[in-house]
Amino acid sequence: MSETGKCPGKRVISSKPLRFNEAYPEMQNFILGFDQKRSDRLIWRNNNYQTGKFKIDLFRFLRDNIPLLHACIWTWSRLSSAPGHFEIEPKGSVRDNEQALKCLDSLSDIIYPYPFHRLAGLESFLPLLFISLYPDGAFAGFLLLRPDGSGIERFLPVDPAYIGIIGNQPDKSKLVFQTENGERIIEGNDFYYMALDSDINNGLGKSILGSIPFVAFIQQQLISDMQRTAHNAGYHRLHIKITPPEKLSGESDDAYVGRVNSYFDDTVSMIKSCEPEDNPVTWDNVRIEYIGPGHTRAVTNSWSMNHRAMIEEICAGTNLSPFMLGYNYGTTHNWAQFKYDLVMRQVVSVQRQAARFMEWIGNVELALRGFDCMCRFRFDNRLSYQAAESAEIGRGQVDNLIKLYSAGLISKETAQVKAGELL
Repeated sequence: MSETGKCPGKRVISSKPLRFNEAYPEMQNFILGFDQKRSDRLIWRNNNYQTGKFKIDLFRFLRDNIPLLHACIWTWSRLSSAPGHFEIEPKGSVRDNEQALKCLDSLSDIIYPYPFHRLAGLESFLPLLFISLYPDGAFAGFLLLRPDGSGIERFLPVDPAYIGIIGNQPDKSKLVFQTENGERIIEGNDFYYMALDSDINNGLGKSILGSIPFVAFIQQQLISDMQRTAHNAGYHRLHIKITPPEKLSGESDDAYVGRVNSYFDDTVSMIKSCEPEDNPVTWDNVRIEYIGPGHTRAVTNSWSMNHRAMIEEICAGTNLSPFMLGYNYGTTHNWAQFKYDLVMRQVVSVQRQAARFMEWIGNVELALRGFDCMCRFRFDNRLSYQAAESAEIGRGQVDNLIKLYSAGLISKETAQVKAGELL
């Protein structure tokens, strides 16, 4: 690629050249979080750096060790990783558009960064993107080109925990990457940074778990307390009481003791040999009682209510409902449907960011291959159980359109255009 950033095709990608695979040898140990040598030597200066490495490491620990938080991240990432595909904006001949679409289909097969995952493509790359975006608050990486500049080799994600920002003003701030050889300002158009929920104070993004750690600590403390109290109280046990029979008239002491012991041993043997479906049959001088802590139901209900409150707080902090994580609190179908639709609207807003990122990669690939066209990336969030409802809505729209045309309220041309929009 030339110094002016021109591609072999007809369009200019950028004013700065894209880099090739060998451009960042000192960063290879930090790519994809492979580095196992993270130590205290990587110290960020507080006076001019804004970084969230400690928080990111904390959020990753919580995600990997608390089942509820793991379920939250899993749910968000999998809902966002809906099937996606590239589309070519109509331009040029039909054959050129078809060739461009085949080019993007080939790109989808090689975009996954781990080469040892055979046949892993776009369907594996999207979960990788969102599984980093939600807990870390960011997703970033470099676009690597083939040595001859004929196309994209792959996208190489980097660990956002090592990315900081210099400068307090948005128009003068720069991203910095920490390596073993020091700090490097990230420049060039081969780098892409996607932030989740940025604000005016920090453009690095925020994790969806940002409001969770304190509540998660209380929830884990409740579980720990329950474990210790249950271990201390133990479990209910059977206490079998046998009343000795009365001594018979003229019976010697030795004979009486032998008869009582024999009766006792027979009763114990009978109880031990009872199968789960059997019932013990004895004289009325045998009583069976329970031994264990009292008021257990009240204690259990109290713990359950406290734990439920913590679960609801965590779900609220991650913008989910308990029923979406497997907790059934008697939610009605209408409320569940409403909450799911609300969550999907949030998913779509995050998918728009990911779609722009995929379009950036796709347009670079098209330019490098010499195609004079642009692409769009679409997510398909349709579900099978919504097919009947969608069909009913479409049927109503068609009926209304026919009625408007029959009444002469719209022209034939307008009706045709509206009908085409419904297809």
